[in-house]
Amino acid sequence: MTNLVLAVLAFVGGHFLLSSPPVRGPLATLIGETPFSGLYSALMLAAFVWMAGAFRAAPYVPLWSVPPAAHMIPVLVMPFACLLLVGSLTVRNPTMVMQSVAMSGDPAPGLIKVTRHPMLWAFALWALAHLIVNGEVAALLLFGGIAVLALGGTLAIDGKRRARDPEGFARLASLTSNLPLAAVIAGRARMRFGDIGWWRLGLAALLYVALIVGHSYISGRTLM
Repeated sequence: MTNLVLAVLAFVGGHFLLSSPPVRGPLATLIGETPFSGLYSALMLAAFVWMAGAFRAAPYVPLWSVPPAAHMIPVLVMPFACLLLVGSLTVRNPTMVMQSVAMSGDPAPGLIKVTRHPMLWAFALWALAHLIVNGEVAALLLFGGIAVLALGGTLAIDGKRRARDPEGFARLASLTSNLPLAAVIAGRARMRFGDIGWWRLGLAALLYVALIVGHSYISGRTLM
């Protein structure tokens, strides 16, 4: 279990530390933005592999019991997580690394209208849904750590974008929200089916099926 704790700290803490302005700024200036991004990605990938391996090897230490019906939670939540993930990768996202708010046109295209952090919310939904139905220490560390990283990341990114480009961020924030669908419900954003499209729904469905089929291989644990 100690190995998992250290791996989660490396993955979650490493993201926050290396992306913080006092660390990222000087390092990116010293070695260049592109080499820094490559180094950052390599280190976080290594930490993720370490964390995944540590989770698979961790002993089962129960914390709470889960009724059988609760196992439907990830089944129902994951389609939305898959759609957000697909949406984050198939549209220009101004909150992603080395991106900025478009000066003309729609600053919040596609699923950015749902949330300006679709990728992070996809991982947050995945982590929280799985945390609920896995009442054990290892799951609490893994999924809890990823949820903290994802949700904390949305706040950290908003803070950096607001400080770096106040006008651009204000334009983006006027049409979007951090919390999914908050801007749509408030009437600040209007969703059309074209913002999603059949092909994104199809890709999300394929991803969902692939995750179900490969669940035991990926996690080392069965769905139920």
